[in-house]
Amino acid sequence: MNAPLPVEVLKQHLIDPEICIRCNTCEETCPVDAITHDANNYVVDPDVCNGCMACVPPCPTGSIDNWRLVVRAEAYTVQEQFGWEELPQEKSLPLAAGASSAAVDAAGASQVASAGMAAMPAPPVTPPTPGATVPPWSAAHPYVNLYTHKTPITATVVGNYRVTGADTESDIHHIVLDFGEQLFPVLEGQSIGILPPGTDAQGRPHHARQYSLASPRDGERAGYNNLSLTVKRVTQDHGGAAAHGVCSNYLCDLARNDTVQVIGPFGHTFLMPNHPRANLIMICTGTGSAPMRAMTERSRRLLGAADVGKLMLFFGARTERELPYFGPLMKLPRDFIDINLALSREPGQPKRYVQDLIRERAEPVRQLLSDRNTCIYVCGLKGMEVGVLDALRDVVVQSGEDWSILHDALRREGRLHFETY
Repeated sequence: MNAPLPVEVLKQHLIDPEICIRCNTCEETCPVDAITHDANNYVVDPDVCNGCMACVPPCPTGSIDNWRLVVRAEAYTVQEQFGWEELPQEKSLPLAAGASSAAVDAAGASQVASAGMAAMPAPPVTPPTPGATVPPWSAAHPYVNLYTHKTPITATVVGNYRVTGADTESDIHHIVLDFGEQLFPVLEGQSIGILPPGTDAQGRPHHARQYSLASPRDGERAGYNNLSLTVKRVTQDHGGAAAHGVCSNYLCDLARNDTVQVIGPFGHTFLMPNHPRANLIMICTGTGSAPMRAMTERSRRLLGAADVGKLMLFFGARTERELPYFGPLMKLPRDFIDINLALSREPGQPKRYVQDLIRERAEPVRQLLSDRNTCIYVCGLKGMEVGVLDALRDVVVQSGEDWSILHDALRREGRLHFETY
């Protein structure tokens, strides 16, 4: 008979610093606050993590899904993880006299499943995220992490255009990157990472910044190996204090024929459905319009060649001149897309936000929600999540239906997606 393990084994949850793009999704999602970060890395505290896996599906890169069997007393500390540039190699676990390595593995797994995890608090019953953690059933297969911090791909700038009024504070640019003959397959709803040049205050190379694609899968220009981004020049933080966005200013200042270092692509859930008659409800503010533009353009290009469903857009900004892509958007046929603009600072008009318009358009929204071919996408500032969910709930409740049942179905079936920051 195999001897028992002399020590307690832990299946330790770790984040791969080589792949992580520091998007903060894991820290926001973790229901027990086991994840934290410094200027270098995002890490998991082994004394807090309960292995609930809530953080794994939302991670756009998969960097969160890493594990090591270690002796619990020798678990990697938070401070050790802060100093990592790559994940450590697997450690060899000590064997009791007469015990085989297979017995160690089996016993370790057993301890993780029983004593190791049983002592931890149970995961919360409420969902850790308001949206789905799976893609729509018909979404195309996404490729992710083809290029990393250590192996970035070089793209050439072939266009950089301001898409908001020159007299507004919102300096938003439409930037087109070309990959030439290099492989870089993407889907609507995915994102990429840009590596800005230079180093941070500690002398380390800047981490990548994540940007959603504003172009469809076949390119900003159909048939070309390029893509586009929607980038706002950051000159102040959310509190209004002066701040200099390292990557946003770098991108907005790029000229034609400049080159940039790109990693990714990222994202495997915020994807548009791929089956005929699929409807899209798109809700966004500011640069959150990027994935909505990509999905809208994909649908537009399919017109005449496929049975395209209904598109409904709720787009928020302070004024019309601060709405990126306002001109091209307003030229789209109204029988193709139902456009609803929420302007919060337009002179002579009352403040309106996307949630206000959702309530005002309750009947067409309800009709789309009742169709299982409908997918909902929300992109913009984190604070809009609650308002949008409340508005959708009000629409459903007013029609005499149970929002909790529908919300659960939308999440389970990959039909309600949030990408907020």
